[in-house]
Amino acid sequence: MKDILILGIESSCDETAAAVVKNGREIMSNVINTQIELHKKYGGVVPEVASRRHIETIDPVIDEALSSAGVTFDDIDAIAVTYGPGLVGALLVGVSAAKALAYALNKPLVPVHHIKGHIMANFVAHSYLEPPFVCLVASGGHSHIVEVKGYTDFEILGRTRDDAAGEAFDKIARVLGLGYPGGPLIDKLAKEGDPDAVQFPRVRMDNNSLDFSFSGVKTAVINYLHKLNQNGEEYNKADIAASFQNAVTDVLCEHTIEAALKTGNKTIAIAGGVAANSALRTKMTEQAGKRGIAVIYPPPVLCTDNAVMIACAGYYGYCEGDFADMTLNAVAALKL
Repeated sequence: MKDILILGIESSCDETAAAVVKNGREIMSNVINTQIELHKKYGGVVPEVASRRHIETIDPVIDEALSSAGVTFDDIDAIAVTYGPGLVGALLVGVSAAKALAYALNKPLVPVHHIKGHIMANFVAHSYLEPPFVCLVASGGHSHIVEVKGYTDFEILGRTRDDAAGEAFDKIARVLGLGYPGGPLIDKLAKEGDPDAVQFPRVRMDNNSLDFSFSGVKTAVINYLHKLNQNGEEYNKADIAASFQNAVTDVLCEHTIEAALKTGNKTIAIAGGVAANSALRTKMTEQAGKRGIAVIYPPPVLCTDNAVMIACAGYYGYCEGDFADMTLNAVAALKL
């Protein structure tokens, strides 16, 4: 059977990425050009700045991905690209590059949903993994609980109704004066603090909903800090970080484990940038393990935005014949 090589392209936010993946599981190359240093001075991603940097780096990143994999465009079977959700200007750079390549090379163009891509990172990281399973996708822009029924069959069981978990991490890190990106900095500082120092709220929706809401805990932390500052009271940043992180991970774990129990799945996967959080990994593994549920997650490099996950999703789309034509456009608020 012929090996299928997919060139994946990702540019939904502030990483310009390209990768070559064989048969949906084997990484041949993984190139990521991050813009973190560029956006640090602004405390977050500036969409127009991100788009311009993508334009500058997209071609060199693709060339490096091919070179590192030891292949040429002739060896590639299809081009897979993130077309949403994300920052529309950033997405357009990747989509335009992918369309140009597909047209010039006469190769199939496979459109990939960004959240599906994050889920697919687990297939690359764990060669034995097969559907069905439940996946928590938590990042700066998304917080979803998804039942993965098949390689191209997904059902949303819960989602955030306001802020994404990663967005809350970034905002609290900013209030604490930690910098950007906030997730890794909160995680690091929290290791020095007491997670039970402050009892921040855990929101639970009505009617047994598995949806999330993180705006309340974010606001509670901000108001708590403002009150202390107004009264001239000292506080321990590590305790605040640990207590905030404890509240968020409690909710993520509770809802995800409940989703697995309701659907009868014995495996939980975690994906997205927040999946790199050490407290979340430890808590989910321990709590799910008590209920006989296994927990898996990708290595950190496959948790943040990357093109390996897009190429993996592209492989299964290729096998299904899910191709796009030259009218493919970026969709900033694309639904799963």
